[in-house]
Amino acid sequence: MGYIPEHLLENLRNYKYRGADKSLVSRYVLNPFWNWFVTLWPLSVAPNTVRVSNVATNRAAADLSLKITLTGLSIIIFNFATLIYYDPLYLVERDGYPEPPHWVYFTWGIGLFLYQTLDAIDGKQARRTGMAGPLGEMFDHGCDALNTTLGCLLANRALGLGRSWWTVASQIATLANFYLTTWEEYHTGVLFLGYFSGPVEGILMIVVIYFITGIFGPSIWEHKIWTVLHLEHVSYLKKVPNIPLNKALIVFAIIGLAVNIFHSYLNVRQASRSSFGRPRQNSSYPPLVLLLPFVASTAIQVAWLSHPEYNNSYIINSASFVPFVLAWGFQFAHQVGRMILAHVTSAPFPLFDWIWIWSIIGAVDANLPHLIGRPPIFQTSPRHTAYVVWATLIISMLAYARFVTLVIRDITNYLGIACFTVRKKDEHGVWKSAQPEAKML
Repeated sequence: MGYIPEHLLENLRNYKYRGADKSLVSRYVLNPFWNWFVTLWPLSVAPNTVRVSNVATNRAAADLSLKITLTGLSIIIFNFATLIYYDPLYLVERDGYPEPPHWVYFTWGIGLFLYQTLDAIDGKQARRTGMAGPLGEMFDHGCDALNTTLGCLLANRALGLGRSWWTVASQIATLANFYLTTWEEYHTGVLFLGYFSGPVEGILMIVVIYFITGIFGPSIWEHKIWTVLHLEHVSYLKKVPNIPLNKALIVFAIIGLAVNIFHSYLNVRQASRSSFGRPRQNSSYPPLVLLLPFVASTAIQVAWLSHPEYNNSYIINSASFVPFVLAWGFQFAHQVGRMILAHVTSAPFPLFDWIWIWSIIGAVDANLPHLIGRPPIFQTSPRHTAYVVWATLIISMLAYARFVTLVIRDITNYLGIACFTVRKKDEHGVWKSAQPEAKML
């Protein structure tokens, strides 16, 4: 018995990716570049054909597309490693900590652009060879889910926000957009990207932020928005706070989230009234109710962060902040991973995720003084809080690794394809090399 129930495995063969991208930047600027860039990959995987008859070449092409996805994530992990090397405590300049070399921000910008490019062509590579399928969907979204948190930490460091509730707000808005897109795809069967979307325009904006920070330093984002725009003397704007540019960007991100919620709801509502979406007879809950799992998981994290007081958080004011956000990111990746798995297998929507349990324990323990008027059991000091946070990170990371391993094993075994090696199952269910013969190259 594997991770995926046997009666749902057969739905993997019925899965077909469908996407709708309305972005003008993607259509007229990036897509021509991506179509050219994909041709630079080895001809042995037939990148210029729509359908490839040779099965072994198809396997190699699908194999390469997954490696392209993993390479993109590895670039972001490298960027994050440079952050930890130059700023292990996640302290910004206003805290009296020396800023990283400015060239680091340029590498982050280049790395993020490469990630976006590789993330775009892996699907093209799979579709051009007729090998697009549920494994690629799971792998691609899994890497994107991890990149969401890593990218958030990097972007907020470049903006000079560091350890703050503003960074937490940015994390919530970023994860909410990803969750919303996955929720929408589950109900409509289509991955919608609007005229302005995070994977396209959002990433390009962050790339520009990195380059600006590389030129002027993070302090550039401390300038007041109305002052920079020369609007501070406009009478009807005087009632609007003249906040710094970095905080203004977070406010705009939250406003963008509200707009995305509205459009996603309209898409789901339209799909439920037509044959465009896939009816979810196995879900007895209205679509909007299925947004509550994200609200609940976010409330758990915020409640824990508020220990012992909202304005005096042990976690935000310590080196435990980055491990806490990383643990949050792994839990989120597990949560949306199960949603994507439900999407490709036509399974019921996952309402509860057991991976939250450790964070629930941490949040309840931290808030015992407010709940029952007694001190925390485990988190009696910042050091003990750090122990609990690090334990949560390790457990969350191992749980997500287990989830990924089991799901990949189930999908590859059932479909008879390998993940990173060019192998396939023969008619007897035995793994065999699928390398093409030399004469066929």
